[in-house]
Amino acid sequence: MNAVTGNMQPSDDTASMEVIPAKKETQIIAIYGKGGIGKSFTLANLSYMMAAQGKRVLLIGCDPKSDTTSLLFGGRSCPTIIETSSKKKAAGEQVVIGDVCFKRDGVFAMELGGPEVGRGCGGRGIIHGFELLEKLGFHEWDFDYVLLDFLGDVVCGGFGLPIARDMCQKVIVVGSNDLQSLYVANNVCSAVDYFRKLGGNVGVAGLVINKDDGTGEAQAFAAAVGIPVLAAIPADDDIRRKSANYEIVGTPGGQWAGLFEALGVQVAEAPPLRPTPLTHENLLNLFKGDAVGRGVTLLPATMEDMCGANVLNKPSLEVVYEGV
Repeated sequence: MNAVTGNMQPSDDTASMEVIPAKKETQIIAIYGKGGIGKSFTLANLSYMMAAQGKRVLLIGCDPKSDTTSLLFGGRSCPTIIETSSKKKAAGEQVVIGDVCFKRDGVFAMELGGPEVGRGCGGRGIIHGFELLEKLGFHEWDFDYVLLDFLGDVVCGGFGLPIARDMCQKVIVVGSNDLQSLYVANNVCSAVDYFRKLGGNVGVAGLVINKDDGTGEAQAFAAAVGIPVLAAIPADDDIRRKSANYEIVGTPGGQWAGLFEALGVQVAEAPPLRPTPLTHENLLNLFKGDAVGRGVTLLPATMEDMCGANVLNKPSLEVVYEGV
């Protein structure tokens, strides 16, 4: 697999050589969204369906919670790359692929992991995780699709790595008909637009609407920023119940097979687009005023408010010199 390249400057010895970019045969797709919006649910079912259709799929969880693969493996958690690497290093051993990559029905999956709460930077953990992947031969792996699950709430550099360094060809955002998830989706669109201005090539393939209740705000958002809706997964009790029990619903022949088969086609074929992110006011305008409190007025605070009492205006002790 030769799809991942960083923005590295050539050395003096190669500066005069013509550099021919490697052909990107593997589709590397980064999926972003607000925490808890259903990225892991979407990816587990999507990867399972794509593998059932004969595609070679690698799913990589890039969230410090390390929960991307839990649905795929029936609630079981994978040893993370970062934790395994630390233990192996302490024991004087090398990490091998079987320590960190696991399979189910044709889907290959792993978790990067991250530091324990309060003990390090999650974004830096992501960067370190990808460095370890390179040592394991990431560039030589042979997959049709590599799906990266990224937390969209966090704006530090590690979580923006695929966009900032052209490590993927396209981004998919997962959202719902609520302001907070679309706020995160809009931020991701802003990041893509920003790096496109700097010469980047990553684009947004589209929006997956999860828990769609039919109110239409997510569709309106997609139209406003100029990206397609790849799929609308309904707010259905059958899906909720099975997902809570760590059951895959995107199985061939199942009730929801057509939904995930169509999503697989869209993910594969949707081109990377440059979105037009919204201002915060325009994002608010997608919702009814009573739903987001748009009629609230910002009242400036006074010093009396801050002190909880009348403020005594004391004369200044500053010495002012005449003629200065």
